[in-house]
Amino acid sequence: MKNKKRGLFFVITGGILWGASGTSAEYLFSGLHVSPNWLVGIRLFSAGLLLLIWYGITAGKSVFDIWKKKTSWVMLILFAFLGVLPSQWTYFLAINYGNAPTATVLQFLGPLFIIVYLTVANRELPRRTDVISVILALIGTFLLVTNGNLNGLVLSPLAMFWGIMSGIASATYTLLPRGLLREYDARSVVGWAMLISSFSFVGEVTNKPLPRLNLMGVLCILFIIIFGTMFAYLFYISSLRDLSPSTTSMLSSFEPLTATILSVTLLSTPFTLVQLIGGILILSTTFLQALPTKTIEHSEQEEVDDTESE
Repeated sequence: MKNKKRGLFFVITGGILWGASGTSAEYLFSGLHVSPNWLVGIRLFSAGLLLLIWYGITAGKSVFDIWKKKTSWVMLILFAFLGVLPSQWTYFLAINYGNAPTATVLQFLGPLFIIVYLTVANRELPRRTDVISVILALIGTFLLVTNGNLNGLVLSPLAMFWGIMSGIASATYTLLPRGLLREYDARSVVGWAMLISSFSFVGEVTNKPLPRLNLMGVLCILFIIIFGTMFAYLFYISSLRDLSPSTTSMLSSFEPLTATILSVTLLSTPFTLVQLIGGILILSTTFLQALPTKTIEHSEQEEVDDTESE
C-alpha cells in the first residue's frame, strides 16, 4: 500500500507539472511574444543535458553505451527527429496558435492514431473498444474545436492543425522507442534524443536576439525546463515502479486538467462547457484503452455466448 501511494503521488505530481508547463508556455507566447522555436530549442537542449547528467552520475560511462551498436544509434536518431522533435514542437505551436487547455487535450488524440497504425500494421480489425474510442475521440474533437457550432471554429485553423499533429507526434513518440527502452535506460534514450533534436534549433537560439523577458518570464522558462520536463519525467518513470502502465496512463489526465484550471484562472483563457465535454470525451479514450484486454475479451465472449444461447 505504501508503494502504491508513492506511485500515485509521483504520477499525479508529474501530470500536474506537465500541465503547468503548458500554461507557462502560453504565458510566454501570448504575454511576452517568445518564439515557440526558441523555447523548444532551449527546452530540448537543457532537459536532455540534465537527463544525461543525471543518468551519468548513477551509471558512469554506461551513458554512452547506446552509441556502440549501429542499430541502436540509428533508431535513436530516428526517435529524436521523428518522435521527440515533432512531439515537442507541434505541442508548443498548438499552444502558440491556440491555448494550453485545447493543445494539451488534442495531444491526447495519440491513442487514436496508435489504434489506426496497429490496425493497418497487424492487418486485423480493431477491437470493439478501439472503435468506441475512435468515435468518442472524433466527437470530442468536434466539440472542442467548434464549441458545438457547425458554422464556425472556436480554434484557429492553425491551432487545430498543430493540435492534431501533436496527437500524431504523441503516437510516434510512444511507438518508436519501444525497442530501445527494452535495452537501455529510459533516461539515456530520452536524454540523447532530446539533445540531438535540439540541434535543429541552433540557428533560432544563437542567431536571433534573446527575447525580452521579465522576472516572471525567466521563472517560467526555468520551470518548464526543470520541473515541467526534468522532474515531470523523473516522477513519471518513478511511478512505473509502483503502478501498472494502465494506471499511469489514466492518471496522466491530470495534465490537461491542470493546464485547463491554470489557464482559465490565471490567464483568463476562454474555455466553455461544450469544450469541456469534448475534452472529457477525448480523455475517456485513455481510460478505455487502459482497460485490461482480458476483461474486454471476457465481456465480449459473454455476449457471444448469450447470443448463441438465445
